[in-house]
Amino acid sequence: MTGASLPWTHPPVKVGLVGAGPWARAVHARVLAAGPETQLTAVWARRSEAARETAAPYGAEVAERFEDLLDTCEAVAFAVPPSIQAELACRAAEAGKALLLEKPLALDLPSAQRLVDAVDAAGVVSQLVLTSRYNPATRQFLAAAQSVDAVGARACMVTGAFLGGEFATPWRLEHGALLDLGPHVLDLLDAAMGPIVRVRGTGDPRRWIELTCEHASGAVSQASLSGSVNVEQGITRIELFGPQPELVYDGAALDHEESWPVLRREFATNVRTGKPGELDVHRGLHLQTLMAQALGT
Repeated sequence: MTGASLPWTHPPVKVGLVGAGPWARAVHARVLAAGPETQLTAVWARRSEAARETAAPYGAEVAERFEDLLDTCEAVAFAVPPSIQAELACRAAEAGKALLLEKPLALDLPSAQRLVDAVDAAGVVSQLVLTSRYNPATRQFLAAAQSVDAVGARACMVTGAFLGGEFATPWRLEHGALLDLGPHVLDLLDAAMGPIVRVRGTGDPRRWIELTCEHASGAVSQASLSGSVNVEQGITRIELFGPQPELVYDGAALDHEESWPVLRREFATNVRTGKPGELDVHRGLHLQTLMAQALGT
């Protein structure tokens, strides 16, 4: 059995959810309510009707205020725009709550740093929802990458999500693919080829942006990002090149349903042990730093 399928012997972690949009409904509420590692206790959102619709299928409470949500839980999950997350997650950390955070941590590096400082000062557990990183196929790719002496890589993550639909949200349309898709690609390139120490960006994040990454090993990788192109199906692909045959990662072929039990189990385990994993706010800050470099800020 995998770690996520072993019996859970601890009390479920009581989690409050901030947000009631499409991602909150499709993923956070459903996954957290499924247990047994977690229990969805309450939902808070600016639109109370949306919060009720999100909470009702799982018998969770609807919090009238953010402070009321904090009273119901020991951990808080966020499914809101990064500017709101950065503000409210600081308050949740100060209240001693563990944090399940979306990427990016914030809209800018100073805000991300303030969140990291708040988490460190409070000593609470944090974890990032970097979806593919919890998928068994991704972990197999990253394990295989450790034996590849890669000198270069190319990556591509392009979708038409910003052209219309539920995820063409104001913050994504304003800030573009770097903040939305960049954390996924930069995280995978960094994990597969070693730490990225410098990033240069070219293009418009709202249309198409190219990233050139220099790794501590001396290797170089490049990534193409766009959420504004008309493709039949989103493309996520990474290719590592070196003396050995190329190693290819096809993220579009992943079954994301395999990620959620792993994410839930690892978050609950981290909360119960008080020990954050690799994908915590410090990982988020590293990614935010790289994105700021790409923007020249």
